[in-house]
Amino acid sequence: MRIHVISDIHGNMSALGRAGDGADLVIALGDFLDYVDYYDSSGGVLGEVFGPDKVAKFIALRTAGAFNEMHEYDRELWSEIADPVGTITEIVATRYEQVIRLLGDRAMVTLGNVDMREIWAAVAPEPLRCLDGETVMIDGRKFGFVAGGSNKEVPTHSPWRPFVRTPTAYRDAVERVGPVDVLCSHVPPKIDALRFDRVPKRFEMYGPGLLESIELHKPAMSLFGHIHQPESGRLWYGRTRCINVGHFQRTEAPYVLDTNTLPSPTD
Repeated sequence: MRIHVISDIHGNMSALGRAGDGADLVIALGDFLDYVDYYDSSGGVLGEVFGPDKVAKFIALRTAGAFNEMHEYDRELWSEIADPVGTITEIVATRYEQVIRLLGDRAMVTLGNVDMREIWAAVAPEPLRCLDGETVMIDGRKFGFVAGGSNKEVPTHSPWRPFVRTPTAYRDAVERVGPVDVLCSHVPPKIDALRFDRVPKRFEMYGPGLLESIELHKPAMSLFGHIHQPESGRLWYGRTRCINVGHFQRTEAPYVLDTNTLPSPTD
């Protein structure tokens, strides 16, 4: 069975429409949305609401790593809008409806840290519900899914509510998955080379409990995204092949997984 695995679509709908070409199944690991388009300040949700000039300042603060100033500026922007939650909900629901049409009926989905799970749950049909803390059998192989991201403090500075959980809540989801053949998540395990982004030159978010699950259960593969320009996109950790499936917004190319190449299924 040929599976195309994608992550970090970030608003590239034209490429998303081609993601399943030649595949039996598409697995999407999240970040369908683009809160800010760092390549085009007029794009993303912020660009649609506030325009490129105001977003350019946001991008400059984010690039400089001035996160406190960025969060304060984000608060200031949304304070200009009479109904920020309603505005965000309308935009995001419209974009998710487009994603659903493009994915079609040959896809499985988990969400990323930029995504908004409540809105996805409100618009997605049952076959495309967000898989989280659960397993699915695909061609005789057990795939496990863990959604979202994790921070010590869940963001509250903005009406935008990304899918970010506490480390305890994230670990709980990982533990619910248990032993699998393929462990699928949006963020990587806590391995330095997989977490380090070469462009901003810093370590990015990881999934608490993922590495421990890999050490304990030894899945054949760990698939994830999130890191756009990783120091290392692929490495072996013991018997597990850890693979960043790529920044789909820019590469427009899925990672191709043939289930026939996987080791024998988990007992």
